[in-house]
Amino acid sequence: MDARLDYFGNALAGKVLRHINSAGKAASESGLPVATQELVKIRASQINGCGFCTDMHTKDAAAAGETSLRLNLIAAWREATVFTDAERAALELAEQGTRIADAAGGVTDEAWANAAKHYDEDQLVALMSLIAIINAYNRINVINQQPAGSYRPGQFG
Repeated sequence: MDARLDYFGNALAGKVLRHINSAGKAASESGLPVATQELVKIRASQINGCGFCTDMHTKDAAAAGETSLRLNLIAAWREATVFTDAERAALELAEQGTRIADAAGGVTDEAWANAAKHYDEDQLVALMSLIAIINAYNRINVINQQPAGSYRPGQFG
């Protein structure tokens, strides 16, 4: 499988990615736990069918010490006992924020209130931002048919 074009080697794409990466860096430095950030990125990537981002974030999470048990259960987080209540609230927000078209009302007040019980305002801003950013990356990679499997942890800095 080959990508439709060399997005990562394109000058215009480089400009776009610098802005997205800058936003991602700001959100990632918010105090939101790193494990939660990776769980959210992985779950949104699974929902969107983005193999490239799923590959990247599962490898980055594993390199940061995440267990294979938790990584293997992200897609079934509702039935899994290995996630904290805060992580579960973040995963629910990620799912609803990713599946906006599937739910006429978008993110429910219940999902928002549950997340707000576990995260302060800056962490909620970071969570919302990370969900939006990973969805943007997912769409770029899915549209381009970016192949998955060859990512190395820390490859992009």
